[in-house]
Amino acid sequence: MALHFAEEEFSDRRRRVIAELRRRGLAGLLIFRQDSMYYLTGYDTAGFVFFQCLFLGADGRLTLVTRLPDLMQARRTSVIEDIRIWVDRDQSNPLRTLEDVLQEAGCRNETLGVELDAWGLTGLWHERLTTALGGFCRLTDVSDLVARQRAVKSPAEIAYVRKASALADEALEEANRLAVPGAFEGDILAAMQSLFFKADGDHPAMEFIIASGRDALLCRYFSGRRHLESEDQMTLEFAGSYKHYHAALMRTMLTGRASDHQRTMYRACREALAACEETLVPGAEFGAVFDVHAKIMDEAGFGECRLNACGYGLGASFPPSWVDWPMLHSGNPALAEPGMTIFLDMFLMDARRGLTMSLSETVLVTERGSERLSAASLDLVIN
Repeated sequence: MALHFAEEEFSDRRRRVIAELRRRGLAGLLIFRQDSMYYLTGYDTAGFVFFQCLFLGADGRLTLVTRLPDLMQARRTSVIEDIRIWVDRDQSNPLRTLEDVLQEAGCRNETLGVELDAWGLTGLWHERLTTALGGFCRLTDVSDLVARQRAVKSPAEIAYVRKASALADEALEEANRLAVPGAFEGDILAAMQSLFFKADGDHPAMEFIIASGRDALLCRYFSGRRHLESEDQMTLEFAGSYKHYHAALMRTMLTGRASDHQRTMYRACREALAACEETLVPGAEFGAVFDVHAKIMDEAGFGECRLNACGYGLGASFPPSWVDWPMLHSGNPALAEPGMTIFLDMFLMDARRGLTMSLSETVLVTERGSERLSAASLDLVIN
């Protein structure tokens, strides 16, 4: 099998989930998040765009319901032994197969947890799921169950995050070298991604964000490439990805010169980043980390330019997003724990002036505080 962790680690992860299922009085868990399946079994696929469900019983029973193209995928990449195939045909109903699995597991009239917050469970399939199982068992949303366990990384996972961070640093160094007047954005992207794949990295769970000129204020990927001008700004947000574990970076790079306003924006980002890293210690509320960021940005005069969140968890994720629990926003009472990997995102968009600035990186929460995972310079790059 092509497993990225020892079978004992997978077993330990499932034991902890099963213990929580029993604590909540649940007979089992219907898993629809691909990152949960990967975390608990190693199952590595993009097949979650079709209906599939992994059932984990409170007795340890493990059964995957999926399509035929993923049969060998599951056998090769996971510890799952019981794999049930639903057949593609007109009016196919994989929920009959799932109900058979639950019947065999003795789940009639029991309460099952279900991951509703999942890309693999569309509104259509959720409606069909509740209709099919409505008279068979009770369903309750436990989208937080595996997600919160995944937030605290094991030593083996942290090693993968460190590898992802090293890949991100290499890609940033290449981008810094190439982001000169006249450079084509497509060439910068190609060079960065080439480094990933040559080093056995993965496609990250989101597209790289690259944009320049006035479009540098945008913080989502969009189609279209341009050449950098003699005086320009470029936003770059991306993540190194290794065995699906992510470490993200975000930077604004300039060509020609930096205006006084851009330098002020940069200083605010750097001060806020340092303050967030200092605040992010075990036991700190994530809302408090956001508040530190907001206070610095607001006092610098950028209250209308900052975002309403300044980071989020990172880990092993699948498309369409690498954003994980928890989100760093006002009032979030969730507490930082050693082993969490957090993306701290300092990003300003001054729409009136058409200027932007960003300075962001991934950190590891340790017993002593937070540790930068990136070795890249935090200095403003001007080419």
